Amino acid sequence: MLEPLDIVSQLLGLARISGADAADTVLFDTTDVSTTRRMGKPEGLERAESKAIGLRVFIGQQSAIVSGTDTDKAALAELAERAVAMAKVTTVDPDSTLAPQAFLASKVPDLDLFDSDEPDVEWLSGQCQEAEEAALGVKGITNSEGADANYSKNTICLGIHNGKSIGFAHSYRSSHFSISVSVLAGEGTNMERDYDYTSTRFREDLEEAETVGLNASARAIKRLNPRKVATCQVPVIFDPRVGRSLLSTLAGAISGGSIARGSSFLKDSLHKDIFAPGITIVDDPHRLRGLGSRPFDAEGVKNGKKIIVDNGVLATWLLDMRTANKLGMTTTGHATRGVASPPSPSASNLYMEKGALTPAELIEDIESGLYLTETFGMGINTTTGDYSQGAAGFWIERGKITYPVSEITVAGNLRDMFKTITPANDLVFRYATNTPTLRINSMTVAGT
Repeated sequence: MLEPLDIVSQLLGLARISGADAADTVLFDTTDVSTTRRMGKPEGLERAESKAIGLRVFIGQQSAIVSGTDTDKAALAELAERAVAMAKVTTVDPDSTLAPQAFLASKVPDLDLFDSDEPDVEWLSGQCQEAEEAALGVKGITNSEGADANYSKNTICLGIHNGKSIGFAHSYRSSHFSISVSVLAGEGTNMERDYDYTSTRFREDLEEAETVGLNASARAIKRLNPRKVATCQVPVIFDPRVGRSLLSTLAGAISGGSIARGSSFLKDSLHKDIFAPGITIVDDPHRLRGLGSRPFDAEGVKNGKKIIVDNGVLATWLLDMRTANKLGMTTTGHATRGVASPPSPSASNLYMEKGALTPAELIEDIESGLYLTETFGMGINTTTGDYSQGAAGFWIERGKITYPVSEITVAGNLRDMFKTITPANDLVFRYATNTPTLRINSMTVAGT
């Protein structure tokens, strides 16, 4: 049986034989195992093993993408022939190009993304049981939406034929572990839900399953007996679980596709102040064991740590080759892709650097305000910057977090929000996108 990189190289050769001027191909070899449990009973056990390959071919300024799951030589030959036939009838797109050879990664750094310690089903099931039992054992917890434990491993291969030779052929492996649980507190119409989870590259870095369960139950109980508040304009504190959504929105607004289409509220903001002085936002694809880490981008381009916002100033867009060509710029090495879609730009490990104040110090001068722990809805308009989200959290009075609140909406404009963000000093890398606790000086909280 051929190794994944051999399959990639074979498909590139077949694409050239079929008439492609140049081509690239990506292969994902994935194993995924998950167990679920609810109210003390196992609910599911799934294992999936898959191999998928995608081929993009170029004929002049025309290109096409095809994908498949069969990696036998005959199937690969058919895949290559189909891709070339499709490319011949597609519209000319001068912006879709391979990366120049000089841009490609010549060395692939080891980012410590793969844990060879593969768990068995019994261990995964035990993590589910431990997390849910810990949560259900807390007084006041009355129901469970279930616990989940997951393990996956991936081999990612990318090969590029530039028309003369295979100019790039590299692969890397990654693993992923997670434990989650969601529970309900209270009874009847007075019930509240919350959750917790842990997600890491290595098994040894997971939080204890018992801790995950206890955290979920504590959060659910704290939300019991929420009050409503009158509509007002107040400071809002974003818990890190919610604050990271602001960075995800920023990443979408500065993605090359949004900028090229002119559909971003930040389209004219490059090299301008969009945050307060002192704010630094970083994207680091080479973070060791990072959940968003990748040693090269999906076009084989060398990548590395980039300052996205420098002392409040927007320093760069997120670009792949196509969006860079459209904008007359150079790729920033942010291309990502699946097997059936062309590359598009996306952040990797995105985070806001911590500030100087503790979360308590961020809150201590607030007479009335909101500590935001959850948002929901589709109320973010990245074209205008308008922000409106259903929300829940806790009310702040005289510098202290007091009682839970629900059935509220928080609203503002992202331009104004970004300008008044103050980060706390509690940055923890738990996700691919991370922020410390954040304060925004004034937002509309719509209630009764």
